[in-house]
Amino acid sequence: MRIVYLFILCTFTAVSIDCQDHSFQVLNQRLDSIINLGIDSNAFPGAQILVRHKDSIILHKTWGYHTYDSKREVRKDDLYDLASVTKVTSGLPALMKLFGEGRILLDLPVKYYFRTFRKSNKKNFSLRQILSHQSGMIPYIVFWQNALRKNGRYKCKTFKDQSSDKFDIKITDSLFLHKNYHNKMKKQIRKSPVPSVGEYVYSGLTFLLLPSMLENMIGVDYENYLYDSIYAPIGIERMRYKPLRYFAPDEIIPTEYDSFWRKQLVHGTVHDEAAAMLDGVSCNAGLFSSARDLSALFQLYLNQGTWEDRSIISSRAIREFTSYQYENNRRGLGFDKPLKQYNAKQSYIAESASPESFGHSGFTGTLVWADPQYDLVFIFLSNRVYPSRNNRNLYALSLRPRMHQIVYDYIMSKSEQGSQ
Repeated sequence: MRIVYLFILCTFTAVSIDCQDHSFQVLNQRLDSIINLGIDSNAFPGAQILVRHKDSIILHKTWGYHTYDSKREVRKDDLYDLASVTKVTSGLPALMKLFGEGRILLDLPVKYYFRTFRKSNKKNFSLRQILSHQSGMIPYIVFWQNALRKNGRYKCKTFKDQSSDKFDIKITDSLFLHKNYHNKMKKQIRKSPVPSVGEYVYSGLTFLLLPSMLENMIGVDYENYLYDSIYAPIGIERMRYKPLRYFAPDEIIPTEYDSFWRKQLVHGTVHDEAAAMLDGVSCNAGLFSSARDLSALFQLYLNQGTWEDRSIISSRAIREFTSYQYENNRRGLGFDKPLKQYNAKQSYIAESASPESFGHSGFTGTLVWADPQYDLVFIFLSNRVYPSRNNRNLYALSLRPRMHQIVYDYIMSKSEQGSQ
């Protein structure tokens, strides 16, 4: 039985590894325990973890099923809705690339970049303030609710139940948005209040505007630029907006049954409502990815922007964007970072994560974290919002920091063994 167990254990790894390594067996057993606790507690129906150390995948493992019906097991190449992890995997690498090329200045007023802000109360905020959530802008706007009349019906030139030339943005099979509604969304963002000017408030509003800002700067389609300039050169093939254009539904993990707006299971289309109204493409949310492709992008960050001797993003840009920006703010530029004073109740990452580390989490149950000090990338993917976002057991049980710390314990124990 021991030989069979070790053989099965080895099939979960992506590289050749000494399966007699006791510490690796302990790593697997501890992760099994935490993930199975999550599944048994209905924190998520299935999940996967990928660990990349010193530019090699040392563990990639899956558990559970797409949904609680237990019909389709989670596979390693399945795609997940990344939610806010999109912030650090889409517009942000594009901005880093442009910063390294000297095409953007972080402390210039954003009215020079965001045209919609030129006559707004946000015109003098810097790009640095906005990317680090230091502008004080409100967190979010529920745009679809703003399209409703008091009688519950949609206003003119917002939604229709059938598609047409003017209503061509598909939300569901029976809900279509006016093709120019994005202009109203920009106007709502422009006119939104800023109750805490210059204070740290996590806000995704300007990330909704980044694709159009980037297109104005680079003069080409945002998606094409992202894929051609960043993704393709490092071999990314399964990280996409609107994934149903490229992949079968059974390759995509379902997210939530939306009982209040779309009235259906959200599967293969973006979970975030604002991103859905932008036809699935924003920098606030919208990307779907496999764990392997997500790990490649974060390995590029750990490599200081270099991939196989080719410079994709300047090292100066990587250092700047992954550094703390303000004293009373734990954020980098777009990236999240460890709390400056660790608090187990407030942190979703391991206590052992170094101050140089960076990453982001996603509302749907995703997490990616890179640590230059340990040359480590940790990825956890789940659909914790299935069947409802009211499910908060992922947080209540502190599952992400616990499994993250287990990985650090393993890496540090191997380092200690190597130094003896």
